[in-house]
Amino acid sequence: MVMTKQQEAPGELEHVRAFVNTIDLEEGTEELSGRDELAGWLVHHELAPAGLVATSADVEHAVGLREALRAVLVAHNADGFVHGDVGAALDRAAARSELRLRFDKTGSGTLEPEAGGVDGALGRMLAIVHRSAADGTWSRLKACRDETCEWAFYDHTKNRSGAWCNMAVCGNRAKARAYRERRGAPRGVQG
Repeated sequence: MVMTKQQEAPGELEHVRAFVNTIDLEEGTEELSGRDELAGWLVHHELAPAGLVATSADVEHAVGLREALRAVLVAHNADGFVHGDVGAALDRAAARSELRLRFDKTGSGTLEPEAGGVDGALGRMLAIVHRSAADGTWSRLKACRDETCEWAFYDHTKNRSGAWCNMAVCGNRAKARAYRERRGAPRGVQG
């Protein structure tokens, strides 16, 4: 039986989970390998209208945002603090998308990007992050603790204790590693 790395997030937060998983670190596959792939992904996930044109610089920016989001998800599964320049990278992406608070006729406010193109599409994703932080679902979106995996998954556990994208694969690897470390290396025969 083949186990899949699939623990979907609720509602629109699934777009963010899918975005972080556009690279499979274990398999070495990259979905955002070029301009057309990035534009197609954003259109397919309804973050941009059909006909979106992306540049090589857009691809670089999107990949940088993806990795900043992954760093946050790693932190959700560890000490809760992002390291390095992650906050600044997210701030730059928000600034590029020109996120603005907009109110509708009922007085409800939402974040919306004023920028068009790829920046606007990535801004829509950041607005999803903001809404999910407000509704309490953001901290449940995590990256697998296995450093060779870091697959994004939604922690559906009652006590928010999920650590691996798949217990049968990454969880068992971690348990086997810990067991070997506790047991220690076999001692050589002295002569």
